[in-house]
Amino acid sequence: MKASDLFVKALENEGVEYIFAVPGEENLDLLESLKKSNIQLILNRHEQGAGFMAATYGRLTGKPGVCMATLGPGATNLVTAAAYANLGGMPMLMITGQKPIKSSKQGRFQILDVVDMMKPVTKYTKQIVDGARISSSIREAFRVAREERPGAVHLELPEDIAAEMTGEQVYIPNYPERPEANKSVIASAAKMLSKAKMPLLLIGAGANRNRISKALTDFVDKTGIWFFNTQMGKGVIDERHSRFLGTAALSKDDFLHCAIERADLILNVGHDVIEKPPFFMEKEEGGKQVIHINNFAAEVDEVYFPQLEIVGDIASSIESLGNACENNNWECSYYERVKEEIESHLSKYFDDTRFPMLPQRLVNIVRNNLSDKDIVTLDNGVYKIWFARNYKAYGSNRLLLDNALATMGAGLPSAMAAKLVKPERNVVAICGDGGFMMNSQELETAIREKLDITVIVLNDNSYGMIKWKQSAMGFENWGLDYNNPDFVKYAESYGATAYRPNSDEEFIEVFKKSLSEKGVKLIDLNIDYSLNHKILNVLLKEKSCLI
Repeated sequence: MKASDLFVKALENEGVEYIFAVPGEENLDLLESLKKSNIQLILNRHEQGAGFMAATYGRLTGKPGVCMATLGPGATNLVTAAAYANLGGMPMLMITGQKPIKSSKQGRFQILDVVDMMKPVTKYTKQIVDGARISSSIREAFRVAREERPGAVHLELPEDIAAEMTGEQVYIPNYPERPEANKSVIASAAKMLSKAKMPLLLIGAGANRNRISKALTDFVDKTGIWFFNTQMGKGVIDERHSRFLGTAALSKDDFLHCAIERADLILNVGHDVIEKPPFFMEKEEGGKQVIHINNFAAEVDEVYFPQLEIVGDIASSIESLGNACENNNWECSYYERVKEEIESHLSKYFDDTRFPMLPQRLVNIVRNNLSDKDIVTLDNGVYKIWFARNYKAYGSNRLLLDNALATMGAGLPSAMAAKLVKPERNVVAICGDGGFMMNSQELETAIREKLDITVIVLNDNSYGMIKWKQSAMGFENWGLDYNNPDFVKYAESYGATAYRPNSDEEFIEVFKKSLSEKGVKLIDLNIDYSLNHKILNVLLKEKSCLI
């Protein structure tokens, strides 16, 4: 059997459905083998887009998404997507080509040490030097990519190895059960909870797994504990729940931090220091205690040093802790007042119809016009804070954002992958003008693949997130403004349907229309960020925790 055929057979054996790719000449044997496969090739316009799609596929399915690029610049273009997947806990396999390693007639042309380059941004990276090593290397790569915390892995398949013959067979996939936590530690946690007066439950990205959502919902319903989440933990428990306080979109000085500051114990489920901290722990005696519940031990950090750790399968740990908890005497009336204040604050501009549109108004319109299971994907920009704080997610992976690497350019490719995985749902990409332009060429891919998605480009002709930070630091507005193309003509040149609404009413009309139409639809929306500084810097610093 040709080695490239074995490589594809091993991918099929792992259940691979798609390969997102920008192939080069060093991948041609593999490409020929893919032609005979049931795996669908998605031909991208940039390797970064391919990587973001693969990472999002992994995030939504729990199975490693697969992307492919050639050597040299093809591989370097995957590095951002590798870091995005690795920090965000998304299983992904990258395959890159290489010049022949047994003989070469091109000197060092295009050759980089890609394996060494990938080491800091992956869990596993390896060059395959013999066709007989293909099956074991792929099996190990998939095992490591899925193992908690999930992340990016990389295999380099040189051109001459792909072309050689081998008699190897594939390995049967095997995924061991995750170990359960020590019962004595569960008992200690239950004791700490029973002694607490005002505990809170924090839900992080690591809790965004199938079984954990139900276990946590049952735990909240049984104990009555109030909860909040990180940005990447949104929707693990339906945010319409009566005990939901909000999302920690900032690390401090938000209204939610009134509750965090008053809590004497935080039950921290699935969060680790890779994601931006939802709160800062204090080192002095008598501060709030933190119980860490995760598949792995806590990484000690200046802002995170839990007093107790429950390490093991999260769903089992939560179920065991719920069974061990006795009747509590927690004081919750303060949290009820905080919730009222948060809801009042967040909804203040929901019905403000000024135009250009406020981000709070946009959030409200999007939320009101999507069903419980529809998906919104975000790029990285200041609007991400508004969606994290104001948009209620009704289930896991309904709002896809990145608060680990927090890279720009992922919103459109993420929406494309989400539509492939969940074709029955509406999928809406919300992109800043800066982030959209970083991978806007993937519009052609989306149109060619006949994906039904809506893309809303928030147009303010600047890097708005950095302008907000610049203002908060007291610096003059300088160096962050630019000019955009005509996004309507730009989208139409690819074959997309495009709109530029000029009023609140018109935006609602075209947004609803876009959800019912087939194909790729782009809405160029002028956005008004003038209240960012007032609401996110001034008012929060003046908050008086609370009543």
